[in-house]
Amino acid sequence: MSDQFKEHLVKKEPTAMDRLTRAAAIAFPALLAAAGIVLYPPVLLVAIILGIISYFIIFPSTDIEYEYLLVNRSLDVDKVLSKQKRKKVKSFDLATAEIIAPLNSHRLDYYNGNSQIKTLDYSSGNPQHKRFAFVIRESGEAVKVIFEPDEDMARMMQQTMPGKCHLD
Repeated sequence: MSDQFKEHLVKKEPTAMDRLTRAAAIAFPALLAAAGIVLYPPVLLVAIILGIISYFIIFPSTDIEYEYLLVNRSLDVDKVLSKQKRKKVKSFDLATAEIIAPLNSHRLDYYNGNSQIKTLDYSSGNPQHKRFAFVIRESGEAVKVIFEPDEDMARMMQQTMPGKCHLD
């Protein structure tokens, strides 16, 4: 029997905080540069340093894509920053998941209503997209993981784990 393999890339939509952070990362160095030109020239050096920090640290941290790699019953989640830097976020053994279902499914009502459960969101964040969630135990406590597989990946999970994965 051969391994089942599927990968999928999802772009995280910028939140209001991401937009605010980017605007501040542009406005603050610009204001400092103007103040440095008009009032006190050494402030111009601070503005240049803040501009460089914004370009190399702040902007990449607000441009995020998640890549899912599903091999049999193992799901790896990677974070791609600015389409350049890849960072492994987490690996999950879906065979140990309690349930896998669409986020708005009635099957997840207990977990969606439980404020004590830790939630990890590796999706686009867009409620219009079909997002899924699975619940898994980590260090003895339940964790709800939100992700956004495409239809092929969802069918593949349902075929390999028919008792746990629901597509409704």
